[in-house]
Amino acid sequence: MKILVVEDDFISRKVIASILSEFGTVDIAVNGLEAQEAVQLALKEESPYNLICLDIMMPEMDGHEVLQKIRADEAAAGVYLNNGVKIVMTTALKDMKNVMKAYNNLCDGYLTKPIDRGELMAVLVELELVD
Repeated sequence: MKILVVEDDFISRKVIASILSEFGTVDIAVNGLEAQEAVQLALKEESPYNLICLDIMMPEMDGHEVLQKIRADEAAAGVYLNNGVKIVMTTALKDMKNVMKAYNNLCDGYLTKPIDRGELMAVLVELELVD
């Protein structure tokens, strides 16, 4: 599995990458601009990500904006809804406004920090990324 962890906080980034490293190759982006560049490059190389864990509160571009841009980039590349990368928001924001905004922008899952291995694994199973 090809994975992108988008997280500006070092500890959170390390924890998420450590959990996911047993399932495939994990790339890191420390802000939204890097994330969008990584996704565009992967689409161009016809080697898209299978999973993106995306923080909301980041410098340069927040996670909601990144999510919208990723979905737009996929559409421009001919990737149809439900065939794109699975995007799980991994954030400290628990309020219903942010949760609904993320799902309205077509995220596939939503986890609040601190990230729990069991909860992350349950989302991966639900998204049929692992058994």
